[in-house]
Amino acid sequence: MNDARGALAVETLLKIVLVLVAVLLVIEVLSALISGIIGLLQPLVMLAILVLIVLWLLDRL
Repeated sequence: MNDARGALAVETLLKIVLVLVAVLLVIEVLSALISGIIGLLQPLVMLAILVLIVLWLLDRL
């Protein structure tokens, strides 16, 4: 009977863990960049909504 359990070397497991950590870091950085961009655009969107409401109230829209 040939038992294949534990056939992976420790170095292979460490490489897999390193790749998973690198992917997690890339996801975190992208998430921070996207939330930063949305954070910068939020006041502009609110200002555009305010302008649209004022124009609608003044019957200029």
